[in-house]
Parts: sequence; structure tokens; C-alpha cells
Amino acid sequence: MSLSFETLKRLSFTHSAIYLTLLVVWIVPGLHPLEFVFGMAHGLGWIAMCVLTLAAVRARVIPLRLGIAVAVIGAVGPFVGSYEFVREERRRAAGPPVSTY
Repeated sequence: MSLSFETLKRLSFTHSAIYLTLLVVWIVPGLHPLEFVFGMAHGLGWIAMCVLTLAAVRARVIPLRLGIAVAVIGAVGPFVGSYEFVREERRRAAGPPVSTY
């Protein structure tokens, strides 16, 4: 059993929002006590995204390229994974590639 593409995309965007919030509380003075909370949420979220994307790649719900973007690059830049979900969604909407033979 695996999650749908749409659910994984939403989780990726949620993870990106958590990471953005972590960056804000790190930069803005006075919000430093929240760093632990959002840091932990980012770390655990990344682990969860790794497990879910691995399962989704194995079930062929998402391509390997997207899984790598989320799992490998997502630790330090979850925005890349969210971008790749948008890119993959556009690729799917365009339909199968047309052969030029």
C-alpha cells in the first residue's frame, strides 16, 4: 500500500512550509525557543518523507528522480522536492512523449 501522488505532493509542500518557518525562527530575534520545535518537525518530517517516497518509488507512484530529490536533497532543501512534484505534475499533464520516428 502506498500514498497517492497528490498526497505525497501535499506532504512535501507541508514539509517545505515547516522548513521555511524554521528558517524564519532562526533569523528573527526572540523566536529562538521555537527553533527546537521546528527543527524537530523538519527532521522527523524528512525521515517520514524518505520512508514514504521510498515506498512510492517501489510502487511506481513516483519516478526515481522525484524520490531522490525528496529523500537526498530534501534534508537541506525541501523546496527542491516540492519543485520536483510540480515539475512531475506538469509532465504528467502533458501526456506521453510523442515519438518523432
